[in-house]
Amino acid sequence: MNFEPTPSTSVVDHVVNELRRAIYGQRLKAGDRLVERQLAADLGVSHIPVREALARLTEEGLLERLPRKGCRVTTITVEDLDEFASIRELLEQFVAVRVQERLTPESEAELRQIAEAMILAAADDDVEEVIRLDEQFHRRLWALADHKLLSDLSGQLRSRINAFLYAATLSLSGPELQQHAESHVRLLDAIASRKIRLARAATSEHITTAMDRIRRTIEGAAATTADDTPVSS
Repeated sequence: MNFEPTPSTSVVDHVVNELRRAIYGQRLKAGDRLVERQLAADLGVSHIPVREALARLTEEGLLERLPRKGCRVTTITVEDLDEFASIRELLEQFVAVRVQERLTPESEAELRQIAEAMILAAADDDVEEVIRLDEQFHRRLWALADHKLLSDLSGQLRSRINAFLYAATLSLSGPELQQHAESHVRLLDAIASRKIRLARAATSEHITTAMDRIRRTIEGAAATTADDTPVSS
């Protein structure tokens, strides 16, 4: 597998970023085993920064440890996703209500600027930029909620499904990508309305739509794997 050359500074960070990009870009897929020695050779580094990078990505939830077999890219079932969705919906609804209580004209304008930039990126079919702005939008919401534990929990949950969310969003184009971008405006409108029930409902719809997209991606990957499995005679 081809990776970018490693700079002389922050070797571990570089390895982490390269592996994270490979996972998000589906060059490393769910269930793929990672071998330290091979990764070190591919990246042109010693095994020590690779080991540290694998440990960090395991903490993020992108990798999972296997007993006596190193680690692999995290796998997720539809059942796992349903559990993530139910917890994330509760947390994100709480975030929305907290933001309602703290939203200022300045912070609302900042969020609208991000959402509008997302719509422009979607119009240009720039899915990578849409994904970047999507993450920026939600990170700003968590910051505005001003609740460290809540932010940590939301971040941990999102990190567990980020690779799947990335792949699902990456598959969007045209009207679907535009609708995805515009959904952030509707979510912000609901929060800015100061109506708790409206904010909760909009958040629930936003999360459910994202989870349904990931579910289709997981089911599609499972079907592809099944189709590729040779039939024994």
